Amino acid sequence: MDRFEASLRRAPGRGPTATESEPALVELIRAEIAASGPLTFARFMELALYDPDHGYYRSAAERPGRSGDFLTAPDLHPVFGAAIARQLDEIWRRLDEPDRFVLREYGPGSGALALAVLGALAGEGPLGSVAGSPGLLGAIRYAPIEVNAHRLAELVERLTEAGFGSVLELDLAPDLPATGAVAANEFLDALPVHRVALVGGSLRELYVGWEDGVLVEVAGDPSSAALGGRLDAEGIVLAEGARAEICLAVDDWVSEVGAGLERGVVLAIDYGHPATDLYGPERGAGTLMAYADHRAHDDWSRAVGRQDLTAHVDFTAVERRSKACGLTVLGLTSQAEFLVGAGIEELVDAIRSDPATSFEERTALRSSLVRLLDPRAMGAFRVLALARGLAADPPLRGLAFRLPRR
Repeated sequence: MDRFEASLRRAPGRGPTATESEPALVELIRAEIAASGPLTFARFMELALYDPDHGYYRSAAERPGRSGDFLTAPDLHPVFGAAIARQLDEIWRRLDEPDRFVLREYGPGSGALALAVLGALAGEGPLGSVAGSPGLLGAIRYAPIEVNAHRLAELVERLTEAGFGSVLELDLAPDLPATGAVAANEFLDALPVHRVALVGGSLRELYVGWEDGVLVEVAGDPSSAALGGRLDAEGIVLAEGARAEICLAVDDWVSEVGAGLERGVVLAIDYGHPATDLYGPERGAGTLMAYADHRAHDDWSRAVGRQDLTAHVDFTAVERRSKACGLTVLGLTSQAEFLVGAGIEELVDAIRSDPATSFEERTALRSSLVRLLDPRAMGAFRVLALARGLAADPPLRGLAFRLPRR
């Protein structure tokens, strides 16, 4: 065992130990390690987040949202969903206004995005005065893709109570071809990732082991040649000692999305970077983060099954796989630029000019807008648009605006 591996074993994490985790899940992980040896981090992350009985995203407890562990853009304010609605309306029109337009949403969570989109299309409130589209509302069918049965039932109840139960399509397989759009907002960052490091000029994989009653990192040979192959294909050479995450699961997701898109657009919104930036020296420690109780930290071994785990998205990998699946890359932009291009300023003006808007609502809007557009916050998120059967020119309105560069 070399010095690097020894240092890993001595540092299982700086936070609380596994006793504060979901006990049954920790036992399941410990037993699998005992039976098969250390787990790849991708396998550990799969269990921690998606185990059917104890995984973070399978729990009946509330997760993302104002009383959950973190906020997503749709949770901040309906203006985000209204801007998406305007973009969807343009896509629908450029597809020659099909009678049936399927909107698949991966990881819909509380349903905040769907409710805002449908409400805006229906012409509800000041947002609807700008984003309303009765034609698209009549054609749209909403197909949420949610692994948590508890959350899916709650989502269906919310949409039904809001008067949108008739647009739901719950039995549509994700890979069944349909015309429409796919939305994935902060979904890709939670796909399982492998963790690697360059040690002595060789690529090593960082596994999850069990020692002295706690989870530890254990370095070993890569579990798959695809890990080094991904870096080679992107022209990436890690610096000595650098750590990184590699998401092989994104290939299967893109394949599924491509199979399910007969004609239309995919909008993937997430924090991430092109490969040259993602694996650059400023991210030499990797991007893996954990989220719990509105706090972020880097201890993956803490509160297993009770905290979220994420890593920044490799948008180069998504683009490469998309092209291999016959999808067209329409463009990659920032969330701030996308929202401005989609007309968020008109939506904000509509709210502000509505006499029914209270002072508290104006304050909430201003605060939300700052977070959505600030390049130091959500404004720096990336928006990747992919398509099948829709030309890249002219660009979608959400891709047509660029902020001045300093």
